[in-house]
Amino acid sequence: MSHSLRVIFAGTPEFAAAALAAIHRAGFPVPLVLTQPDRPAGRGMKLQASPVKRYAQEHGLEVAQPTSLRRAGKYPQEAADGIAQLRTTPHDVMVVAAYGLILPQEVLDIPRFGCINIHASLLPRWRGAAPIHRAIEAGDAQTGITLMQMDAGLDTGAMISEVRTPISADDTTATLHDRLAEAGAQLIVDALIELERSGKLASTPQPADGVTYAEKIAKHEAALDWRRPAEALARQVRAFDPFPGGAGTLEDGSIVKIWAASAVAASASGSNKAPGTITEVSPDGVLVACGEGVLRLTQLQKPGGKRLPVREFLAGSPLAAGQRFQLPEAE
Repeated sequence: MSHSLRVIFAGTPEFAAAALAAIHRAGFPVPLVLTQPDRPAGRGMKLQASPVKRYAQEHGLEVAQPTSLRRAGKYPQEAADGIAQLRTTPHDVMVVAAYGLILPQEVLDIPRFGCINIHASLLPRWRGAAPIHRAIEAGDAQTGITLMQMDAGLDTGAMISEVRTPISADDTTATLHDRLAEAGAQLIVDALIELERSGKLASTPQPADGVTYAEKIAKHEAALDWRRPAEALARQVRAFDPFPGGAGTLEDGSIVKIWAASAVAASASGSNKAPGTITEVSPDGVLVACGEGVLRLTQLQKPGGKRLPVREFLAGSPLAAGQRFQLPEAE
């Protein structure tokens, strides 16, 4: 099936590539794809194209990679060129998903139907950079996708539609990301079909209360603070898979990455020990005393090694009851 509504797409990671693929497969013309400049990645730090750029190139879509779209920013000439390209590319609407560049009002005003953002939370909760991670970390019971008519604020625009999904006890950022990427792809295609049919999309302003911000995930957050409750640490480990993972440093300075863990009831053996103390080691898990309750570690990795189930990890890196993880310096 083909459509006449012309869509400029702006996005960068896998989450965005899923939406671009769905829009393209649905038959909407995509005259231009914007994505972040190639970045060094991997062991050799070679320049790598974003998932969105790779999809666009594989399907013959034109790609632009401006460093900025803000005339008042550090790259005024690149911004001017990027804006000129948007103005000279005939289109009706712009769809934005995890693009990573700030869009000034001047850019939001170019498309006839404005810019629609695919945001991975139930707004106004978790505006900002890392909504999937922060929803798991906070123990939210559900999250979802909100389509939003963009304005110049940070994820403050009026809401067009949403879809919800429960967060299960074993969801990680990786599993939830894939579910939300698929849901967002479906939601945007439905919205574009409706926009083409009726020439408008109804939207409602976001509520003023319940606003939270999802700060970008920083590498230093990987260090688990054993003074916290085991429940909170278990959520942190799930939120930080695939990046940056959880980490503990033993008293001898060796680092252990922690990829899977669950909280054990506070009555478990060793819950009276000092936080960070390993209280029990078995093929079923390494138990570590926390500020409240005990954390059972079930998937571990040593630097340079592979992620391993605890039984295999212990075969190569023995741990013993009584050993202690260092407590990170309180922020």
